[in-house]
Amino acid sequence: MGIIPDGNRRLAKKLMEKPWKGHEWGVGKIKDVLKWAKETGIKVITFYLLSLENLKKRPKREKDYLFSIARRELKDILGNKKHIIHKNRVKIKFFGRLDLVPNDLQELMRKVTEMTKNYSNYFLNLAIAYGGRQEIVDASKRLAIDVKKGIINPEKVDEKTFREYLWTNGFPDPDLIIRTGGEKRISNFLIFQSSYSELVFFDVMWPEFCKRHFFQAIEEFKRRERRFGR
Repeated sequence: MGIIPDGNRRLAKKLMEKPWKGHEWGVGKIKDVLKWAKETGIKVITFYLLSLENLKKRPKREKDYLFSIARRELKDILGNKKHIIHKNRVKIKFFGRLDLVPNDLQELMRKVTEMTKNYSNYFLNLAIAYGGRQEIVDASKRLAIDVKKGIINPEKVDEKTFREYLWTNGFPDPDLIIRTGGEKRISNFLIFQSSYSELVFFDVMWPEFCKRHFFQAIEEFKRRERRFGR
């Protein structure tokens, strides 16, 4: 499952709070989704937390607040053995152009990745400073380098080979992508991987997303006939 958690800022503005306050509510909702996913047996979830476009365009004060929330949550994972990540043995992977976020945050992400690397009950992928087109471009560059070095025979390059150069290497394509916030587009999220994903959109803002919505999305997915281009 992939999730585009949209609407944090708009809900905060609606409630006359600072726009970035909504992001704090949004973090709690991610934990709720992990609980609901466990109930339904969903093993892999990828969240689109911060796009490259938003990283460039959002006000510095808002980005600083976002990064402070991330620091607090990562430190909690590192120091609290009762955190939901440890209780459910969730392996965490961060991907995107992580070198664009503050160095101390990169280090915290590295430590959390290391701490959870042997967990295998569930998998949580967090896309940060991410863009689907940029992922494909970066994968193409790395593949081209290996072709130039003679590591890869260009005649042997196929979809399977290309997947190995994507940031999501090792994980299946999402069967279902959920987007909140009322927008009905993919917004550069998992462009390669979502070719045959089912899409479900909700008008509610991300902090308003509840268990009922989650299970509605699952039921909608079950009703659809997946033809995979056939």
